[in-house]
Amino acid sequence: MPWYTVLVLAVAAERLAELVVARRNTRWSLARGGVESGREHYPAMVALHTALLAGCLAEVHLADRPFPPVPGWVMVAAVVAAQALRWWCIRTLGPRWNTRVIVVPGLPRVTGGPYRWLSHPNYVAVAAEGLALPLVHGAWVTALVFTALNAALMVVRVRCEDGALARLPALDARA
Repeated sequence: MPWYTVLVLAVAAERLAELVVARRNTRWSLARGGVESGREHYPAMVALHTALLAGCLAEVHLADRPFPPVPGWVMVAAVVAAQALRWWCIRTLGPRWNTRVIVVPGLPRVTGGPYRWLSHPNYVAVAAEGLALPLVHGAWVTALVFTALNAALMVVRVRCEDGALARLPALDARA
């Protein structure tokens, strides 16, 4: 079980790294006239993602969940794949990537990298991680609760982001 705690803490550290990147990118976007949308749902998103990490540890430790080797290792691979997809998104969007919805007027929509195939690949990574990370060590309650709450939040988030992106020019910007 200690290795699972290390895994969850590593994901938490990765999330903190994302926040550092996001803060830098927020400054970049706002300096270029960026407009933020969706401020009202952002605190709920932060709380939900924090609860995911806490829930993983709490359920595994308090309910004494065992490590199921075959599905557990498959879920570890899914967590790693989700991280890879997330960082591919971050790299593709460059300074335009953010944990907030900020659109810089005049910049075309990015259609390269994973955005060539999916409109919201980062949210695919979030959904995969939110299901896989708890299931690495059998925390099925956390996986179910996070997945349900995240699905509801993603409806709001995707509508917000799609509305903000609709204001971008229809140019094809291969990144």
